[in-house]
Amino acid sequence: MLIEGLYSTETFNKNEDGLSAQIKLNPKHEIFKGHFPGKPIMPGVCMIQIIKELTERSLGQDLFLSVASNVKFMAIINPETDPILLIDINLTEMDGMIKVKSTTNFGETLALKLSATFKSVA
Repeated sequence: MLIEGLYSTETFNKNEDGLSAQIKLNPKHEIFKGHFPGKPIMPGVCMIQIIKELTERSLGQDLFLSVASNVKFMAIINPETDPILLIDINLTEMDGMIKVKSTTNFGETLALKLSATFKSVA
């Protein structure tokens, strides 16, 4: 985990298309004191890192983000009011590349859509 203590994994389920995970954000984490004081929001780059870490866990390998072809932040994630996030990740492996299509939701709200390509570090 790149940012220790930012989140915990509540559920992690692999399936034939990829994985589904529920995470719980730590609203008291230091990162939220700077982003932003008094009105915390989840940094987008941290969400992309979490998706990368969940994908690495699913595949059992270290990955490098090669291309983020589509990143859409649809709603602000406030860790104080919406600390539970559901992340669905569809994976396709092709020619040594891992293609990811992911959505992140809190409650019924779609917060993030991501299409990215990762390479194995090894």
